[in-house]
Amino acid sequence: MKISIIIPILNEAATISKLLWYLINSSKEKENIAEILVVDGGSIDRSQEVVEKIVYETNHKVKLIPSEKGRALQLNTGAASAKGDILYFLHADSFPPQDYDQSIIEEVKKGNEAGCFRMKFDSNHWWLRFLGWLTQFESKRCRGGDQSQFITRKLFDQIDGYDEDFIVYEDNDLVDRLFAIDQFVIIPRYVITSARRYREIGVWRLQYHFLNIHMRRWMGASSEDLYRYYKEKVVS
Repeated sequence: MKISIIIPILNEAATISKLLWYLINSSKEKENIAEILVVDGGSIDRSQEVVEKIVYETNHKVKLIPSEKGRALQLNTGAASAKGDILYFLHADSFPPQDYDQSIIEEVKKGNEAGCFRMKFDSNHWWLRFLGWLTQFESKRCRGGDQSQFITRKLFDQIDGYDEDFIVYEDNDLVDRLFAIDQFVIIPRYVITSARRYREIGVWRLQYHFLNIHMRRWMGASSEDLYRYYKEKVVS
């Protein structure tokens, strides 16, 4: 089995090079990685230039794919081009554990066709450490895209991939559907993800808005309503 890693980006010139080299150098067996697909949603910084340089240096192990903006759309665009038996969706500021490829393949061999790692933030703030601690529990309420998500190509196609109506919350929607068919496992190893958004906006302010988004979704808010709130309260 081979893994296709899919990374959606938008203006990630400052971080993407470090992540790509980490993924290449931290895999257990380089042959396990079919490709690393960087799906750019229209970056206006040097992201494309940075990735294209690595494409050349890795002899096309890394590939740059253009896409319209929107994380669900970018993820599906990457999946459509992927050649691997397993799709591994990763944020540009999240670093999986050493030998991550072996951990994922072992789970698939056990019959677990989808899942994620646990997660820690690169911060000592007590609340962010608490959020990381929660990711050990087998509840869909403790899941998120920052933990990264793997899924077999076969299962991804069966559930019709990411719902492109979601501009935000697309990861949680996918997890909800996987939990509904009892196909999700949490690997007891940790992805380290950046707390940069919390540092930029403030821990309590951002956490309030994230909880608000979850509550709105549980109460039946549409994908458009969630994005409108996110755009107004988090991005602006």
